Amino acid sequence: MPQLDLLDTAGVRLTVDDALATVTLTNAAKRNVQSPAFWRALTQAGRELPGTVRVVVLRAEGVSFSAGLDRQAFTPEGIDGDPSFLDMVRGSDADIDATIAAYQEAFTWWRRPDLISVAAVQGHAIGAGFQLALACDLRVCAEDVQFAMRETSLGLVPDLAGTHPLLNLVGYARALEICATGRYVHAEEAERVGLANLVVPRAELDSAADDLAAALLAAPRDAVVETKALLVQGGDRGYDAQRAAERAAQTRRLRDLAGVEV
Repeated sequence: MPQLDLLDTAGVRLTVDDALATVTLTNAAKRNVQSPAFWRALTQAGRELPGTVRVVVLRAEGVSFSAGLDRQAFTPEGIDGDPSFLDMVRGSDADIDATIAAYQEAFTWWRRPDLISVAAVQGHAIGAGFQLALACDLRVCAEDVQFAMRETSLGLVPDLAGTHPLLNLVGYARALEICATGRYVHAEEAERVGLANLVVPRAELDSAADDLAAALLAAPRDAVVETKALLVQGGDRGYDAQRAAERAAQTRRLRDLAGVEV
């Protein structure tokens, strides 16, 4: 199947090659800063994925993965025709909630149960950039990576679905310290605390992400989907309930392999 170019707008490009999709952040000149238009494009990318796709790789052009939110959003004129955040907050609580929920959609589809997503992260991943990396299931990082959650320094909170995965990855105390101080987390610490699955030299980042994608595609799709579901839901179950879920999943897999319908 030839590669399909499905989207190229607002600093986001989506290409699909059979079971592998690649989302590339293309605004390298501005260090892939984020905006409402950017978030709409990311949401559109998720909606346009064909059913053949099993793995999505998120890459970024340039020296930085994403330097976070474009500060122009806080000026009276806003960004590229989008309302300023200063105007947004004059609406009702329900309107503000709906607006932020729409922005969050750009960060939520990466963990769909039928996909595995891999972020290839280099340079700065700040604020919204950090949360976008956290949106993916897995992260391959270059040695120059610098994560930081800078929202509190602006008097804000991380609100793009990043607190839940951060908490699950590093635990409450470290997540609180990272968010409250806004400090940088560099590659060695990121790998040690579980933010990075793998750290490689910058020149090897793309090939390392490709290798991981290929390994994820090697196993049968249904087995990977069932395994992901067990791991995602396992944290909310007790030990006995998780064992029961394993038995049920294995029963489905065995019957599928044997061609037995019930």
